[in-house]
Amino acid sequence: MSGSRRFPPWLKTRLPAPEQTEGVRRLLAELNLNTVCREAHCPNRGECFRHGTATFMILGRVCTRNCRFCAVEGGSPAAPDPREPRRVAEAARRLELRHVVVTSVTRDDLPDGGSEQFARTIRAVHEATSATVEVLTPDFRGVAADLGCVLDAGPDVFNHNVETVPRLYEAVRPEADYGRSLDVLTRAATHPGMPVVKSGLMLGLGETEEEVLGTLHDLLEAGCRAVTLGQYLAPSAAHHPVVEFVPPETFERLGVVALEMGFRAAVSGPFVRSSYHAAELVQDLWERT
Repeated sequence: MSGSRRFPPWLKTRLPAPEQTEGVRRLLAELNLNTVCREAHCPNRGECFRHGTATFMILGRVCTRNCRFCAVEGGSPAAPDPREPRRVAEAARRLELRHVVVTSVTRDDLPDGGSEQFARTIRAVHEATSATVEVLTPDFRGVAADLGCVLDAGPDVFNHNVETVPRLYEAVRPEADYGRSLDVLTRAATHPGMPVVKSGLMLGLGETEEEVLGTLHDLLEAGCRAVTLGQYLAPSAAHHPVVEFVPPETFERLGVVALEMGFRAAVSGPFVRSSYHAAELVQDLWERT
C-alpha cells in the first residue's frame, strides 16, 4: 500500500515530441472536438495522438456528476451541438481510423441523457467511414428507452465501465449505482444483434483482490466478454487518493485470470484505459470467437 503520490518506476513514461502529435491536435481544434484523452488527463494521450488516434468525447466538456476519481469538469453544461456527430465522423474519416471510440460526459440534465446524440454519432461515423464504432456510455440513469436508442443505432462495441468494486461506490462514485450499471450491461448483452459488450475497472482505489475477482464474476454474469483493468491515478490532491500502485505482474496475472474465468478478451496493465488499444482488443476478441 502506498499513500505517496510519487510514481513508481513502471509508471514513468517519456512523452513524444510535440511535432509527433501536432497533426491530431490541429485537426481536433479545427473541428472543435473534445477528447477524453485531454479532458480526463489520460496518461496515454501522447502515444495515441502520435499514432493518429483519439477517443472522441461528445456532449461537451462539463459533466453533471462529480465522481471523485475523474478530472472532467463538473457543473452546468451547454445544450448539445447538433453538428457534432458529423464533425466526429469527419475527423474519423480524415484520420483514417479503423475503429472509432466515442464517449461522453454524463448528461443527467437532458431528457434522454444524451442518448440521441450517441445514436446520431454512431450513424454518422458508419455513413462516412468503414470503421467499427465503440461507444463508452454513462448509465442513462437506468432508463431502458435511452439505452435502447443507443443500441438500436448499431454500435459494434458497447462499453460501460463499472470503474470500481461495489464497496467503494459511495466514496468514489456517489451518484452512480453498481446494480444499475450491471443492469445496463445486461440489457446491452441481451439486445438483438449486439456483438460485443465490454466494461472496465480501475485498481489502486483501496479494493482487495477478492473484490476485484467478485466484480469480474458479476461482469461475466451480466454478459460482458471484454474487460480492461488499469491503474487509478488521482488527477489532483482534491480527488480520491491513490491507495496502492499495483505492480505490473499483478495486472498481468489478473489478465490471465480474467481469460480463465471466461472473458474472451482482457487487457490489463498499469497504463490501460477503456479505450487504450481498443481496436486491438476487439480484433483479439473476434479472433477468439
